[in-house]
Formats: sequence, structure tokens, C-alpha cells
Amino acid sequence: MMQRMGMSMDAVDDVEQVIIRTRSKDIVIEQPEVAILNMQGQKVFQVAGGTVTEKAAEHAASASKPVVSEEDARLVADQTGKSVDEAKKALVECEGDLAKAILLLQT
Repeated sequence: MMQRMGMSMDAVDDVEQVIIRTRSKDIVIEQPEVAILNMQGQKVFQVAGGTVTEKAAEHAASASKPVVSEEDARLVADQTGKSVDEAKKALVECEGDLAKAILLLQT
């Protein structure tokens, strides 16, 4: 009957953990059963069972830190003669501004 309506359901094997991340908390579901329901091109994920825990979101604190690409870090490191790790730290401190990071490491 589902096939006649353009629907199909498949199980996702070997799922260890599902994390639902909100701004304020993470909902972690350990060892759930997960199924994908395809309905007319839309995918619906069904998560059932498992042990559910909630915790404060760790990503909220890190959201204010800029994401530093390897390419940017290498560029700053090449321009200053410093290591890539030092360049990454300078980029984070300078909120991703390449010119400021180079100046910071040169002084």
C-alpha cells in the first residue's frame, strides 16, 4: 500500500548515536533505531528507542570563535615565519582578520 502511495521506508543500520542540537542544549540519543521514510521526494527520519540524555550545548560557547581555515593559517604562517599553530591562535585572537594576525605575529 505504501508503494502505491509513492512511499518507502528503509532502516539505517549500525546507528550508535543521534544528536539533536539546539541553541541551548544537546539531546543525545544512544543506540536508537533509525528509519528513513521517503514520501514524494521528502525524507522523514524516525528515531525510536535508546537512552536519552540532555546537556547544555557545548557549541554555544565556541560559536563566538571564528572558524580558521587551514589555508588562512598557512598564509599567515608563511608571511610571518611562524608555525601554523601560532598562526591559528593569532587568527582566533584577531577574529579571523588576516592582516591583523600578521601584524600581531610580526611585532
